[in-house]
Amino acid sequence: MALVMQRKANVRLPPEINRILYVRNLPYKITAEEMYDIFGKYGAIRQIRVGNTPETRGTAFVVFEDIFDAKNACDHLSGFNVCNRYLVVLYYQANKAFKKTDIEKKQEEIDKMKSKYGINT
Repeated sequence: MALVMQRKANVRLPPEINRILYVRNLPYKITAEEMYDIFGKYGAIRQIRVGNTPETRGTAFVVFEDIFDAKNACDHLSGFNVCNRYLVVLYYQANKAFKKTDIEKKQEEIDKMKSKYGINT
């Protein structure tokens, strides 16, 4: 056990790796229990959120307790076949997820400033 902890302490992971995985291309009828069965093999899971709206169906977020477990799951389950669908497992990146909404908000602010100062371009 001490050897495993020493190995983890000496490893430096890239900054895009985190303990939250974003999973796409899931079967629509998959349950959270089935997700726990698939992803639980790779380590302790803190939370699983399966999409249930029309926009988020077929996607899920899996939060692991340990970053190394998340890395191991991402490496092994990307391309895994579930009900004749191949999973796409990615690391969740908040800055990319909200980038589109940030651009829209900035454009709204620019439009307000233009109308406030009477600038038409």
